[in-house]
Amino acid sequence: MSAQLILIAIMAYFFMLLGVGYITSRKAGKSEYFIGNKQSIWWLVAIGMLSDSMSGVSFISVPGKVYSANFYYMQMVMGYLLGYLVIAFILLPLYYKMNLTSIYTYLGSRFGVYGQKVGASYFVVSRLLGSAARLYLTAAILQTYLFDAWNVPFWLSVAIIIALILVYTIKGGIRTLVFTDAIQSVFLIAGLVTCISILIYKSGASYTEILEISPYSSWFNWEFNSSSYFIKHLLGGAFICIAMTGLDQNMMQKNLSCKSIGDAQKNILSYGVIVFLVNIVFVSLGAVMIYYLTVANIPMPMRDGAAYTDGIFPMLALNHLGVAAGIAFILGLAAATFSSADSVLTTLTTSTYIDLFGIDKKDMPEVSKTKFRNRLHIGFAVLMLFTILLFEKYNSKTLIDAILTLAIYTYGPLLGLFGAGILSKIKVAGWPIIVVCILSSAVTYAIASIPADTLAGYHLGYEKLLLNGAITFFGLWLVSMLQKKG
Repeated sequence: MSAQLILIAIMAYFFMLLGVGYITSRKAGKSEYFIGNKQSIWWLVAIGMLSDSMSGVSFISVPGKVYSANFYYMQMVMGYLLGYLVIAFILLPLYYKMNLTSIYTYLGSRFGVYGQKVGASYFVVSRLLGSAARLYLTAAILQTYLFDAWNVPFWLSVAIIIALILVYTIKGGIRTLVFTDAIQSVFLIAGLVTCISILIYKSGASYTEILEISPYSSWFNWEFNSSSYFIKHLLGGAFICIAMTGLDQNMMQKNLSCKSIGDAQKNILSYGVIVFLVNIVFVSLGAVMIYYLTVANIPMPMRDGAAYTDGIFPMLALNHLGVAAGIAFILGLAAATFSSADSVLTTLTTSTYIDLFGIDKKDMPEVSKTKFRNRLHIGFAVLMLFTILLFEKYNSKTLIDAILTLAIYTYGPLLGLFGAGILSKIKVAGWPIIVVCILSSAVTYAIASIPADTLAGYHLGYEKLLLNGAITFFGLWLVSMLQKKG
């Protein structure tokens, strides 16, 4: 597929987003930017959350991961369903009862200013690095198939992508994102379905036939010592969902923009079902891609002497499946690219504005507050650019693993903080909260670094997130006991 066609498709897509952004941001003020004036339509929010949570990582990495891990990823997605129940019936009622704009305000009510700032800081670090990783993956694909054709350097191509996102998000905030992300989810799913349909047609076999003969379509791993053992993935998925969705401002801010708690609950439960079904399509695509490589006698893409599974989908879509698949892939990837960064710029701005600087409570003219908010929005865009460039320089592993591994060490303390706040009457004040959260991640990392041979062959998986949260909980309890005695 030519670079010219790719450019035309992306520019058409961007101007569509720009038009939607212009319409939805007219007369947008503080309330519209932060929580959409509490008028967001729940089913639009549910659809839009799909592209925001899956992004380019799922679009590229999850299908490719089937080559090394079968359909085991679905075990974790099953765990997500349990996590969505906790979010819908425990976390959302709490957030709505307190009428929150930033969910870390809750930590401030339970543990004081240190609790709020620590929670917000972990979110900022987690989301900045995670979103940079997601955007890096999709930007690297666009660099290879588009920008390299015009000798545009990687740093400039990423800067262009982020600048385009700034244009339609800086004014409208959440109000704009509810609509643009819903549109992007539709393009992401349409691109996925189009590509898998063309692959099945060209392979000469039916979908069920491919799955029946594929050695990569096993759903469950019952080997106890394996890091992908069913129970590990199920529990890991549940707590990853709670932490990365329910305790994440980026995901919750849209939920808090719904008209009522009932709408927010319908949104999150519907979203959970959509995530499960779409992930089935993702892993199925992986099995079909590998089958097609075999029947078409196409070599597996390689990097550093090993199979480069993240490269399978773009290679097939852009070089082997024709123009229709190429356009579908590019538009799906564009949807993933823009949704990876647009929401996070708004929510990083929100949490920093409210939790770290407390601008919402300061006696300042509204014009000054808006200027400060816009500077934060632009500042995070620049910071994301530099983070992506660093990630591009040092990244050397599959991004889906990198992001989920990162979540263990950054979302674990959030899990412990919210768990202690909701499930206990623990009271902790001051800087010890910071020490507990940092030490819990360090201890978890040390335990995770113990060789499997020392643990009788047991490989720690995503249950490390629960371990990190439990250590944080215990540390807060211990500090609270010491402070009582002191």
